[in-house]
Amino acid sequence: MKLNLRNPVKRAAYRKPFHNADADNYRLLVLAFMIGCIVGVLGSVFRLILEILDKYRKVLQQAAHSGSMLHSVFIVLGSVCAIALSLYLIRKYAPEASGSGVQEIEGALDGVRPMRWKCVIPVKFIASLLSLGSGLVLGREGPTIQIGANVGRMLKDLTKQPDIEDNSLISAGASAGLAVAFNAPLSGIVFVIEEMHEHFKFTFFSLATIMIGAGTGDFVSRLILGNTPEFMLQTFAAPALKEYWLFSALGVAFGAFGLIFNKLLLSGIDFVQAYLKAHILPIAFLSGILVSGLGIFYPQVLGGGYDLINSIFADRPALVVLIFLFGLRFLLSVLSYSTGTAGGIFLPLLTLGVLLGIICGIGFDALFAELDINPLNFGIAGMVAVFAATIRAPLTGLVLSLEMTGNYGMMLPLLITSVTASVITVLLGNEPIYATFLRRILKKQTEA
Repeated sequence: MKLNLRNPVKRAAYRKPFHNADADNYRLLVLAFMIGCIVGVLGSVFRLILEILDKYRKVLQQAAHSGSMLHSVFIVLGSVCAIALSLYLIRKYAPEASGSGVQEIEGALDGVRPMRWKCVIPVKFIASLLSLGSGLVLGREGPTIQIGANVGRMLKDLTKQPDIEDNSLISAGASAGLAVAFNAPLSGIVFVIEEMHEHFKFTFFSLATIMIGAGTGDFVSRLILGNTPEFMLQTFAAPALKEYWLFSALGVAFGAFGLIFNKLLLSGIDFVQAYLKAHILPIAFLSGILVSGLGIFYPQVLGGGYDLINSIFADRPALVVLIFLFGLRFLLSVLSYSTGTAGGIFLPLLTLGVLLGIICGIGFDALFAELDINPLNFGIAGMVAVFAATIRAPLTGLVLSLEMTGNYGMMLPLLITSVTASVITVLLGNEPIYATFLRRILKKQTEA
């Protein structure tokens, strides 16, 4: 039967409508692409400058270690001044740029914290370069996540999008920030879904925005920085089934570790506030002297931890060295974040997870020699477990470790470790660290 569409009423009935809502949704996807491009460029520039600062610091450390007093003084003064300037910029212009910034993003998504992108983007960028360049044990992922989220808000404001799109664009920027920091786009997507599930508004198009943002940001950063992975790790054979119960034991150990780390981190922040009164010079002086002094003799304990993780898997140091590195990095991680300067906690946690995981693996190998255990497998599992136990983001930790190491044969052992660590940390009453940070910020905001 041939349809007669000459009648305008019938012709309209067969025409597919295109609502304003459809145009808004497709515009949202275009903005997500733009966010990914901008975050990819900013994140790549950020990483390139950090690499230059790290190389320069290492050259000075080697010269100072050889006995050059002038270089030693220069390193100490440089660290103190960098930390002091970083703290000054944050206190003066953008207090919300302190720390990793993830808690601020969650607060902004809930509408309880401001997102002043005009201040936060430049302050976070410069302050993070200063704090990370000084040698503090902090990660670059926190700054790129917060910068990315603020880029999302920036485009929303500049293009005069309705407030309803605020959530999606901020989330797209955050996912792009994590993807650029670790070259791990899937981890950026999962992080927003898992860590911010109470704040992120799920729709088909909002999910598509974070996927486009993460994928575009990672693609742009690879164009600029190259396609080389951060961790140059070999692919290990999957452990035998009879070893799997040991990964549950590892999860139990990390569940306890997560509680201890979070408690000490919060205590460190309280100590700085109570005894140093949050004054810039005492904080910069004490922390700068400590990290610069240690850097002259033990340069591997400073920084985020990429070089340290690669060297551990390549050189397989002795147990006593691993214990020493773990203890020192643990204390430096707490100290660095407690200063209140800008920097992330992801990478320092990953480094601690690798160290503690291998330490436990060596212990398992000594206790159960008949199993022919590879302790390095437990180092990879430690990366997953530390996320589950401290941040309470087990899925993000699982995906991140697989993307960064390429050991997909470890999927089931990593899943066992992650689930066990998550259950134990919940049973111990350990709260997610970012949720705790946000609650403390809102408490101070109410009391002010």
